[in-house]
Amino acid sequence: MAKGSQLSQLKAALNQAGLARTPQPSKKRKRTAPDDRDKEKKAAKLQAINAQLNPFDVKVTRLKHDVGGRKIAGTTGRPAQSKQAGLEQRKKTLQKEYEERGRAGGIVDRRFGENDAGMAPEERMLERFTREHQRAARGGAFNLEDEDELTHYGQSLSRLDDFDNVGLGLDEEGEDEGAGQIDRQTVGKSHFGGFGEEEDDEDDGDEPARKRSKAEVMAEVVAKSKEYKIQRQAQQEEDENLRHELDQELDSIRSLLYAPDSSGAKWTGADEKPAAPTSVTGAQNKDQDQEYDQYVRELVFEKRAKPKDRTKTEEELALEEKEALEKAERARVRRMNGLEEESGDEEGTRKRKRRERGGDDLEDDFDGPEEWDGLGAGLDSTQVDGDDEDEDAENGETGEDTESGEASDEDEEDASASEDDFEAMSGPDDGHSMEEDDGALVVMSKMSTRPKALAGTAGKELPFTFPCPTTHDEFLEIVDGIDDKDVPTVVQRIRTLYHPSLAEENKFKLQGLTTVLVDHILYITSPPVPRSSLLSSLVPHLYALTKTYSIKSAEHFISKITLMHKNLRRGLSHGATAADAKTWPGLPELSLLRVVSLIWPTSDMKHPVVSPARLLMGAYLGLCRVRSLQDITSGLFLCTLFLQYELLSKRLVPEAINFLINSVLHLAPHKYDDIASLPGSFPAPDFRSELCLPLVIHAKKAKKLTVGKPNLPGLLLGDNLDEQSKMDLLGLTFDLLGRFADMYKSLDGFIELYDPIAEILANIKSDKLSSELAERAASLRDTVGRLLKFSHQARRPLMLQAHKPIPIPTYIPKFEQSSSNYLRNRDPDHERNEAAKLRREYKEERKGAIRELRKDARFLAGEQQKKQREKDRAYNERMKKVFGSLESERAEEKAAEREKSKDKKRSGRK
Repeated sequence: MAKGSQLSQLKAALNQAGLARTPQPSKKRKRTAPDDRDKEKKAAKLQAINAQLNPFDVKVTRLKHDVGGRKIAGTTGRPAQSKQAGLEQRKKTLQKEYEERGRAGGIVDRRFGENDAGMAPEERMLERFTREHQRAARGGAFNLEDEDELTHYGQSLSRLDDFDNVGLGLDEEGEDEGAGQIDRQTVGKSHFGGFGEEEDDEDDGDEPARKRSKAEVMAEVVAKSKEYKIQRQAQQEEDENLRHELDQELDSIRSLLYAPDSSGAKWTGADEKPAAPTSVTGAQNKDQDQEYDQYVRELVFEKRAKPKDRTKTEEELALEEKEALEKAERARVRRMNGLEEESGDEEGTRKRKRRERGGDDLEDDFDGPEEWDGLGAGLDSTQVDGDDEDEDAENGETGEDTESGEASDEDEEDASASEDDFEAMSGPDDGHSMEEDDGALVVMSKMSTRPKALAGTAGKELPFTFPCPTTHDEFLEIVDGIDDKDVPTVVQRIRTLYHPSLAEENKFKLQGLTTVLVDHILYITSPPVPRSSLLSSLVPHLYALTKTYSIKSAEHFISKITLMHKNLRRGLSHGATAADAKTWPGLPELSLLRVVSLIWPTSDMKHPVVSPARLLMGAYLGLCRVRSLQDITSGLFLCTLFLQYELLSKRLVPEAINFLINSVLHLAPHKYDDIASLPGSFPAPDFRSELCLPLVIHAKKAKKLTVGKPNLPGLLLGDNLDEQSKMDLLGLTFDLLGRFADMYKSLDGFIELYDPIAEILANIKSDKLSSELAERAASLRDTVGRLLKFSHQARRPLMLQAHKPIPIPTYIPKFEQSSSNYLRNRDPDHERNEAAKLRREYKEERKGAIRELRKDARFLAGEQQKKQREKDRAYNERMKKVFGSLESERAEEKAAEREKSKDKKRSGRK
């Protein structure tokens, strides 16, 4: 290539390639237009010249080891051309998608039956096929070029060769007898012969049947439909004639159907004997007709069905029950004052029709006849307004909230399950209740000095309306003179009268009723006469109210538990072993803790009410010292509550286990003399103390006694502290140890926990106990021993993690058999080799995809920048125009001002 500048090199290359323009002569001559081949040659030459002039456009990858004769792809490349090709491709595809990203398509599907949902896919396809063929038939009616071949009577004319086999008999042998004659088929088909024999001859031919036209097919269909119609008409006429004949023949046999009774007829001969069965049959038919007529006349007087009332809402039901209670109260007051009953007219105007049972009233339909009546016996079906009160009595529990109604039903089983425990706590005594001047849990009100309602007051009629109490004293005034069995009815009527849907302030009144019920539960379980049966009947109402107003109820429960904590600290400050220190909980406190387990979920890890209660019970068992049999009774009750609390969560309570084993050491005779001889490491501060020595069961007295259920209320109140009570408490302790063992058998530390217990149980002197109690001790030892055996078998010692042995590292160099790069990537294992190949391909494709995505993102960013620059340029131009117009206007304005000032100066000089 010539030296010099780029321009001189370009000119020299063009001249050398013959592409330079030569000076045109003056004489014009005719030129021919260049063809496509010349244009391609010229473009190839220009491209070669461009490649020579721009050597930086070619990128060469130098090979490390160049082998002659080997061609490797990718050693040379043109990045500029590749980049330009990529840009052009993206402009055709990606740029169009970016520009049309917000555009909605306007394609309308005009295929037949596509938008018809009632058309089956087979019908849609068949109709499309039919229309397509119809369109093709219409379009090619006069187009002869589209026909493939011409036919005659179903045979192609192109297959006929010089009239061979056309029925003329020219191809037959001339020596035969009929040579030169036309056959019968040809005469019948082509020469109008045969006439009547045409139908017979059609079936004899071997030629294929001619395809019928659409008109012929439709004509045949019409003919067949007419034929079927005529057949149906003939059949109907025949049936009508037969029916008419039967009607005419009925007159001849009617005398046989309605023959007179043969009882009064005279038999004249043998010929009349067969008439007797016919007469009997006619009489029977007559009786049946009369019975049928009687049924028809009765149906006329049948009462027509009436539509049922709709299912009423919760608010409507609550309002009806409130009105029913108010109406019943007005009637009771009138009867109490000796006034006459309301007239029938007034009563009829206010009397509501009893609601029919709807489909949604499953709980009403399935209420048993002996179910508890929430509103009491005052609203039964024997009252004046029988329908109204009966409905309210049946739906006594529907007047409350939906949640509270369901909650009371769900809690019936829990209340009944705990009724035995509460009823067992009934017993008179004046035992200790944690009452202090400034920290009393049970506040004894002025109403406590009044005498309780006697059994004779049960016959007194119960009012139907009550005010909603805000304090416990007001509630005591309401229930004063009312029997205990009617107190739940009073609470239910208060809840019904003050339903939240009836007034806005009723919600706050019922929240106050919740706290009042908690205080009343503590009041009725306090000495001297605890009433556990009333407690069992009040728990469902408290559960329902707590479920509805949980925050207010939880605050009141927490305040009571906090007060119990303060009383415990005060008692411990006086001395844990002092006789006058009130440390262990009394019957009201235990009842409150039992109610907590019935109302709140005890399996939660953290609960605002249950967690403080659990801590309080643990403090009682861990910090209080045993001084008497009452303390052991209170502790065993707390252990029972812990068993109920942890029934689902199965959390370990070491305080309960320690107290139970200490109770065994206090009550049962054993072989241990001091604390050092005791197995295990559990604390036993009261072992062999002066206060606990009298608690051991006397051997001679215990032999004659039997183990029963302990009277926990009596023992808590200080009654019946004899040998029988000690045996009952020891039997309860054995039972609780067995239940805790069954609950904790899945713990990892069960062996360490129950090994000392099993040893202590083995050292109990069973010969000094009664036979029944000795059997219980032996059964408990067997149970604990069996559980310990299973735990030992299931326990596995700790081991190091099992893993494959680590080989010693080797430093021997690895020699390859071949140094070929092609064989280096070959693996003897075919599957592993294919997997590695797929991984390499995937890696390359992934890199390529990432590279292309980055290029696409860069291209889109450039397009967005171009659009933004265009917008900025247009905006700047508009601003320049606006500023220019403003500047010109301002210049004109200033010029006008200058002219005015000049005019003023001129006028001033003159």
